[in-house]
Amino acid sequence: MEAKWTVRQLCEQHRLSVQELAEKSGVDEHRVMAIVLGRWTPSPEDRQKIAAVFGLSKESIVWGHTTPIQHIYGHGPT
Repeated sequence: MEAKWTVRQLCEQHRLSVQELAEKSGVDEHRVMAIVLGRWTPSPEDRQKIAAVFGLSKESIVWGHTTPIQHIYGHGPT
């Protein structure tokens, strides 16, 4: 089965806030926020917990970073 929805899209469709999703799934609210924003790829356990809130399998949700990861170069002390 091809993944079709992001967690953000599912929250919008189900009218769930990040706080509500965190409460229902048992996943830390800060982590849920990072997942919704595409900044965190959740563990298999967290995927299962979040998918269960929506009545879906974890394979039917798009997981992973949607925010580009940028390299930051420092110049060190001057």
